Amino acid sequence: MFALIFNQMLKMLFIMLLAFICYRVKLVNQEGNRSFSNLLLLVVNPCLIITVYQVDYDTELIKELLLTLCTAFAAHGVAILIARIFIREKGNPDFNIERFTAIYSNCGFIGIPLINSILGSKGVFYLSAYITVFNLLVWTHGLGLMNGEHSGKISGKQFREILTSPMILATVGSLILFFLQIRLPQTLLDAMTYVADMNTPLAMMVAGFSVAQTDFKKVFRKLQIYKVCILKLLAVPLAVLVLLSVCRIDRNVAYTVLVAAACPSATTATMMAIRYNKNYTYASEIFSFTTVLSIITIPAITFIAGFLI
Repeated sequence: MFALIFNQMLKMLFIMLLAFICYRVKLVNQEGNRSFSNLLLLVVNPCLIITVYQVDYDTELIKELLLTLCTAFAAHGVAILIARIFIREKGNPDFNIERFTAIYSNCGFIGIPLINSILGSKGVFYLSAYITVFNLLVWTHGLGLMNGEHSGKISGKQFREILTSPMILATVGSLILFFLQIRLPQTLLDAMTYVADMNTPLAMMVAGFSVAQTDFKKVFRKLQIYKVCILKLLAVPLAVLVLLSVCRIDRNVAYTVLVAAACPSATTATMMAIRYNKNYTYASEIFSFTTVLSIITIPAITFIAGFLI
């Protein structure tokens, strides 16, 4: 598994470097970056989710999907606990940004291509459960962090945003098709598969464009960022790994949850920071720095996992 992850991370690094160069030479601007992100979020990822659910009904698949759902809640609970213990609120105006970025991972943009490469469509099938938990917690607990309401209350408008988010709609629609065993016409399914295959290159290009906008000279001088990176990329996934090992979780499910938890900080942090007038520049810096470092840390985590899972 380590060799597969390491090889895939190298491929993704080359794509990210290409995107980095394209942005720096002004072949792509911020508007282009936004368009790429929208295409990935609104079209490519939903197509991928729909295609992976076009399989025969299998009781074992359902059990493992539910297991992934429960494990994903446990993994996020571990992350929330670690962030709360090690990132203090007192005297830290950006504690909400730091906790959010330490807890929530880029399990969609980075997780999907990684899982798809090592476990195939079955892995993405399980990952959809993790992403569902991610979305539910981001818009409840995560929202509470960003707007200062620790109760995590959400408005009717925000609740509608959750229900109508592309990944939630795609997941619900795919589950309906799966349980009813409704198969899409083969020609349509093939076309959607072609679109879904763009996931990896588009995801890494979006990451590369974002990294290209970061002033790493400033980032390197911010010691607090290193603490957040250590928590997000090492402490949280290692704690999740221990949990998975102790509970003897199915190997495929365990690797799906572990890789998702080990992914860099979520881009959602920047979007929410902008919405709630927080330090969105800091959120973007953490995202970029964790994205670059994850090229090393994700293979390292999976290498250790090889001895425990």
